[in-house]
Amino acid sequence: MTLPWNDLFSAGAREMRGSAIRRVFREARKPGVISLTSGAPAPEVFPVEDIAAAAERALMHHTLDALQYTLTEGYAPLREFIAERMNAQGGRLSADRIIITAGSQQAIDLVGRLFIDPGTLVAIEDPTYMSALTALAPQRPRYLPIPMDQDGLIVDVLADALARGERPAFLYTITAFQNPTGVSMSMARREQLLDLAERYGLPIIEDDPYGELVFEGQPRTPLAMLDCMRHGELRHVIYLSTFSKLVSPGLRIAWVAAPPEVIAKMQFARQGMDLHASGLSQVVVHEVCADGLLDRHLPVIRNTYRERRDAMLRALDADMAGQATWTRPSGGMFIWMTLTEDIDADQLVKTAIEHGVAFVPGFPFYANGGPRNTLRLSFANPTPETITQGVSRLAVAVR
Repeated sequence: MTLPWNDLFSAGAREMRGSAIRRVFREARKPGVISLTSGAPAPEVFPVEDIAAAAERALMHHTLDALQYTLTEGYAPLREFIAERMNAQGGRLSADRIIITAGSQQAIDLVGRLFIDPGTLVAIEDPTYMSALTALAPQRPRYLPIPMDQDGLIVDVLADALARGERPAFLYTITAFQNPTGVSMSMARREQLLDLAERYGLPIIEDDPYGELVFEGQPRTPLAMLDCMRHGELRHVIYLSTFSKLVSPGLRIAWVAAPPEVIAKMQFARQGMDLHASGLSQVVVHEVCADGLLDRHLPVIRNTYRERRDAMLRALDADMAGQATWTRPSGGMFIWMTLTEDIDADQLVKTAIEHGVAFVPGFPFYANGGPRNTLRLSFANPTPETITQGVSRLAVAVR
C-alpha cells in the first residue's frame, strides 16, 4: 500500500513551498534566453587559483582542522579574523561572539528556530528577501510588513506600529543594497532604528551579504557596529554576513555575530542539525583571508559589478524611459523595477522568455501580498554586452 505522504507531513513542512526564483531559473536555462534573474556572483570573479592554493595549504598544514570534526561555533582563527574585520568598522567584538554557519540561509533558519513560535509576529521590509520568507516559513510566523523608500526601511511606520502596541519578536532587515530593491538604509534611519530598538526592546536581525559591494564612496556602518559604538557590545542587533559574495558561495561559509546568550543557544540548535559547518571550507576561507587576498580581490569584484550596473542603467535609460521606473543602486547586485499598473509581471515574464530574456517577478518578495507590477533585475552575472541585449529584449516584451 502507498502511504499518503502529503497527509503525514508536519504543519511546518506543509508550509514549505518552492521558490519562485527557482521556477524562473528553469525557464531561464532555455537556449537563447538571457537571464537577468540570478543573485549568484559572477564566476569570473571567483579567485580560483587562490582558493586552490588555500585548499592545498589547508590539507597539508591544517589537516585535522580541515578533515576532522570541529567545534560547533567554528574554526577559531576564522572567527578571530572576522572579529578583527568587524572591529575595524567600529565593533568591539571577540571571537566568542561569533558562530560560523553553512551559509546565511542557515543563519536565518537558526534565527527562526530560536525566536518564532507558530503565530509569532515578525517585522520585515516590504518587499523583502524571498528566501528569508522560505527559511522562516516552517516556524509559521505572522508578518508585519514595513514599507521602504529610497532611504530604506521607513522607520516612522515601524515606530507607529510599536506605539499602537504591536510587538514583533524581531525586525529582519537588509541594510545595504537590499535584495530585491538595491536600496540602502540611510545613516539617519539606522540611528533612528536603534533608538526604537532601545525604547521598545526590539531585537534587530541585520542581514548584510552585500555591504562590501559598494561602488561609490565607503560602506555605511552596519547597525551592529553602531550598536557596539553605543554600548561597547552588541545588545540589540544580531548580525548575519557571508563569504559567498566575496570568495565563493560553493564553500558555504557565513557567520552570525550576536550577544553571548544568542550564540550559546545557536550552538545548541546546531548540535541537533549539522554539528558544524564544513571544517575544510572554514580553513580554506581563513587561508584565503589571512593571505590578504580578500582585500586585494575586493576591487576586482567591485569594478566588475560597477561596470555591469552601469551597463544596465544605461540600457534602461535608453530603452525603457517612460515605460517604467527603477532604483539606481550604488552597490550590490539588484535593480528593482516598477511597471505601469496595467502590467502583471507574472504574465510579463512568460512573454519576456518568448522574447529571450528572463527576470524575477516582484510579487513573491512581499510576505502578505503586494503589487503585481514590480520585478527584480540582477546585473551580477551577465556581461555588460549581454545585459544591454537583455534589457532591449525586455523593452520589446513590455511594449
